[in-house]
Amino acid sequence: NTVPPTAVRDLYGTVQDAGANKGVLVTTSGFGPGSYTFANGKPLELIPGAELVDLLHRHGLRGRLGEGARQSAARPAPSGPGTRLPDAYNILGMSWTGGVALDVCALVCRGNRVLSDDHFVFYNNPQTADGSVRALAPTAPDKAAVCVAFDGLPREADRFVLVAAIDPEINPNADLSGFTDARIRLLDPGLTELGQLEVSDGRADETALVLGSFRRRSNGDWDFVLGGKGYTGGLEELVQDFGIEVD
Repeated sequence: NTVPPTAVRDLYGTVQDAGANKGVLVTTSGFGPGSYTFANGKPLELIPGAELVDLLHRHGLRGRLGEGARQSAARPAPSGPGTRLPDAYNILGMSWTGGVALDVCALVCRGNRVLSDDHFVFYNNPQTADGSVRALAPTAPDKAAVCVAFDGLPREADRFVLVAAIDPEINPNADLSGFTDARIRLLDPGLTELGQLEVSDGRADETALVLGSFRRRSNGDWDFVLGGKGYTGGLEELVQDFGIEVD
């Protein structure tokens, strides 16, 4: 099951009581955005199951997540070639001001349609099957982070779209008017900042927003195009607009 924010708060209390300089919480499952929001700016590190497997493999250790995980929890990283981080990738770190809690998601698309349900990366599907896109624990000052290997995306994909939506469990009555000064940091694997991309502020009554999209040019390069389209029906309405059926 997804680790609740209460577990992160308990760890923070232990860090303070013990006078420790850092606390690390590791799970074979995953963390929700509320946990990352609470941990932001504190001496805490959250390591979800998919990242745990990556760490094991980077250090030459074998590891995989069990097959018996509940389907309602974040899906485990697959074992096999897609489990390791690709040789070349970027990290997209998302930050904003305001106290609103957001889910930041990614869609791998052809035109304005996602390739498949597997190519929608969000809290219940933290990475694509091939590992070319995956959610990562953010590093301050970021509040969310996505890893993408642009060269590893399917050949038929020509758009990589980033979106954000209000977390209805944490802020059920909020809208995106509290989403301001937003930007995307483009980082290399060593977390060196390569540049920043500004995105549109949120608007009142909207609960989901297309932040922007990377579009593949004919020469294979990817350019960033600012988004800005908002939705009043939250993440459900947004993904339906990209061709995902919601039960």
